[in-house]
Amino acid sequence: MSQHFAKPRTTAVILAGGTGQRVGLSIPKQLLKIAGKAVIEHTLTTFEKADSIDDIIVLMAPGYVPDIEKIVAKAGFKKVKKIIEGGATRNETTERAIAALGEGLADGEDVNVLFHDAVRPLLSRRVIDDCVTALERFQAVDVAIPSADTIIVTRTHGDDGEFITEIPDRSRLRRGQTPQAFKLSTIRRAYEVAAGDPNFQATDDCSVVLKYLPDVPIHVVAGDEYNMKVTQPVDVFIADKLFQLASTATPEQKSEELYRELLTGKTVVVFGGSYGIGKDIAELAEAYGSKVYALGRSTTGTHVENPEEVDDALSKAYAETGRIDYVVNTAGVLRIGKLAETDNATIEEALKVNYLAPVQIARSSYKYLSETKGQLLLYTSSSYTRGRAEYSLYSSTKAAMVNLTQALSDEWAGDGIRVNCVNPERTATPMRTKAFGQEPAGSLLSSEAVARTSLDVLLSELTGHVIDVRQQDPTASAGQATGFEQALASVLDRQDGVA
Repeated sequence: MSQHFAKPRTTAVILAGGTGQRVGLSIPKQLLKIAGKAVIEHTLTTFEKADSIDDIIVLMAPGYVPDIEKIVAKAGFKKVKKIIEGGATRNETTERAIAALGEGLADGEDVNVLFHDAVRPLLSRRVIDDCVTALERFQAVDVAIPSADTIIVTRTHGDDGEFITEIPDRSRLRRGQTPQAFKLSTIRRAYEVAAGDPNFQATDDCSVVLKYLPDVPIHVVAGDEYNMKVTQPVDVFIADKLFQLASTATPEQKSEELYRELLTGKTVVVFGGSYGIGKDIAELAEAYGSKVYALGRSTTGTHVENPEEVDDALSKAYAETGRIDYVVNTAGVLRIGKLAETDNATIEEALKVNYLAPVQIARSSYKYLSETKGQLLLYTSSSYTRGRAEYSLYSSTKAAMVNLTQALSDEWAGDGIRVNCVNPERTATPMRTKAFGQEPAGSLLSSEAVARTSLDVLLSELTGHVIDVRQQDPTASAGQATGFEQALASVLDRQDGVA
């Protein structure tokens, strides 16, 4: 009588056996820091958060297993079940993974396995989910993207160098990526057959199935252009920039009852709370039961550029409620003009309000937020990705908010403080109206919509993220948009926009 098994477990195997020689490093490239974290930590985070992945095994370069153990412990990854040394070759590393995957399985039990390069940290959850779904129908799955380049086949002729022998039809060519996904029984059988070949050598696992199990079809899942592999020195810079520009899909909205449950009794301090987005955040939070301190120059006489007034405002809120859960800063000034024609007073105002004030607010908020494991929420502008003529002060200070967010989220992670940055598309606020006058109806986001998303971010577990708020986001279906898809779409959409 055959034994019945429930839906197969899905394990991600992170192949981290590289040494980093091609990047010119003395440590494995997967331990190189990009955007404040080791490359492999970014990779592990994606699989940790993927609902379709049950557990993770890491195959690490010999001698560096303790480094991964420290990363896993500090990040609190729950799905990482084993960290073992990889082999001398890719083939040997996969064989060790297959052996580890088979431990504890009942006779006839099969599992899904996704082999992924540790040095592809920009993988999207969409690709992971597509691979797991494909394994419901197929035994082997690869990930690939069309080749934008013409591929040539060459042959070397002595000292004369290389010459073209063939130019394949580009329409049929694909660039392979990872993960590569298999039924464990299939990849195990492929390696068992390959073991009988004295000349066996392969750089990836699909090629082993293709050669030694030719009757097994290998399905292809669409990959992503930005699912790049960090192998060359230039890749380090590209990946770091992609992480800097990456935005995050807006968190899901909650029910009215849940907003009230989560916000009742919390203390929210909003700098820039006298009008626009800040005022709307304050009113929403107060309506859901929070004690809100909405601070502004025109209402409470609070000047964010004055450190003493910031300290006093926070101190008062803490003295009256005994806690500060969320600190929000929407204060800002927008001065348009050519830098060479801008007077010193205007420059100082822009720097003090748009940059030094958030820095001071962050520094003063730290001790309060560390008590409540709370969140600091900052705001950038759609112009942060590229400075433009006559917006030099505004664009540069808003770009600084992104860097400040990412730096503080890493710096304060051990204290449990979350730091995020909201990036609204062009929004109808008094500041914008003052700068640009009345604009066509429907062309701008409402400040209320940005305020609602801001609350969702405050109530989320996100940290270190730039959250785009856009009128329409075609990539956000089913919550599958990646930060990189949003970043690319946003850059294209907002070339002329200032929030």
